[in-house]
Amino acid sequence: MENDDDDTKEITQSQVENSVSMEKNCCNEDTFRLHMVTWNVATADPPDDISSLLHLNSPKTPDLYVIGLQEVYSAPHRFIIDMAVEDSWSNLFMSSLAPRGYLKVSSIRMQGLLLLFFSKLAHVPFIRDIQDTYSRTGIFGYWGNKGGVSIRLSFYGHMLCFLNCHLAAHMQNASQRVDEFEYILDTQTFDPKKTPQILDHKLVFWFGDLNFRIQDHGMHFLRNCITSHKFNLLWSKDQLTMMKKKEALLQEFDEGPLDFQPTYKFDRFSDCYDSSGKMRKPAWTDRILWRVKPKEPPPEEEKDEDRGSGLDEKNTKKKQQQEEEEEFPLKLKQDSYTSYMEYGVSDHKPVIGIFTLELRKMYETPLVRVCAEGEWSADFDAIVIYSPLQPFPSSDWDWIGLYKVGFRSVSDYITYTWVKDDEVSFNDELTQVYVSKDEIPVLGGECVLCYYCSTLQCIVGISSPFKVQESKVAVEEGLALENINGLEKATAS
Repeated sequence: MENDDDDTKEITQSQVENSVSMEKNCCNEDTFRLHMVTWNVATADPPDDISSLLHLNSPKTPDLYVIGLQEVYSAPHRFIIDMAVEDSWSNLFMSSLAPRGYLKVSSIRMQGLLLLFFSKLAHVPFIRDIQDTYSRTGIFGYWGNKGGVSIRLSFYGHMLCFLNCHLAAHMQNASQRVDEFEYILDTQTFDPKKTPQILDHKLVFWFGDLNFRIQDHGMHFLRNCITSHKFNLLWSKDQLTMMKKKEALLQEFDEGPLDFQPTYKFDRFSDCYDSSGKMRKPAWTDRILWRVKPKEPPPEEEKDEDRGSGLDEKNTKKKQQQEEEEEFPLKLKQDSYTSYMEYGVSDHKPVIGIFTLELRKMYETPLVRVCAEGEWSADFDAIVIYSPLQPFPSSDWDWIGLYKVGFRSVSDYITYTWVKDDEVSFNDELTQVYVSKDEIPVLGGECVLCYYCSTLQCIVGISSPFKVQESKVAVEEGLALENINGLEKATAS
């Protein structure tokens, strides 16, 4: 019996060791959930509720949201107002996501084209190299009603690019749409030498109102296929599917099956396709595609005559890229691809793509650790302590912002302090700065501190949430509630 017990212990120990080993292997690569939306909103005001569009009641919460809109209302007077303050669509998404712990990391707008990138707060210090740009293709390239806007960034060291497009309309312009896409890829460039163009990024999403139509089939056949949910009978005549067969560039992009009804063109506030005199044929105009960068081919064998010709440098770069691909892999899987019929403010229905992004992080430590020292209230100056955890391009223009928990964007700070103002260095690694009591919220609340690097133009460190206490002085002096609220607004501005 004793031997049996010993054997059992050995087996159990072996199972535990195997389990731990498997767990370590599983932890080598992290998975992230990405929720993407594309929607031509046809100059409409946003709906009251977008909970189902964003899956806000789902138990599976995304790590990242990427929202691409087309035809956001951009009449001159409205566009000027939107440039001064957030537009109504951005406000709606921010108001819906911020209370759930998402921050608007970046956005770009070119007239009616709008692209928004949100992240869970925990990932924000690991999102760097953020840049955005745009390309006009409408009316000989001078007008921004058509074209593309993009946001590129480094996510735990992996270079990602999101391109939201609105391409030429009408059935006969399939080739022009491909030309416009190629033009956008050629003209959009970024600063770092490593990824100067869109296709240099490890992962690219191409989405938007791409305007490809279903050709040849008559209206009666189209509607029968849609009503009977036999969408596969229409795929062969989808222009994007057809163009992919003859355009090598398009073949590099993947797309999930079109197992949802065409998203254009509907009568507003209904599920009925266009009943106007034009009777537009239904089409999958609204799409989400992606491209994982192909692996670099093996370096060419260098000959004697090639020495000094640049081939050696080229091969070294290829080798470095191959080593990075092997050490830090990235994989993408689409979990869902569908349209949402319930939204009727536009003549398009929104399309949602849910993805699982699997990658090995290139770094897991933020650039800066920042925390609130001691008790905080508006009764005395407060202390912030920060320390760099690794070298980064800091400058005198870096600042630390005080934010209420649930803040919407970097600009939503209550107050800030320059990292070089009134600092007292404990040693080379630990620094403290002060926040004036006059700048601290009188009513208190849950807050966080964020270190913003001006050179990198992003947040590189976030503190744990902490409690700012209600001002005892204000309470003892019997300030009326409305006066406290007025003071609160004054300090927030």
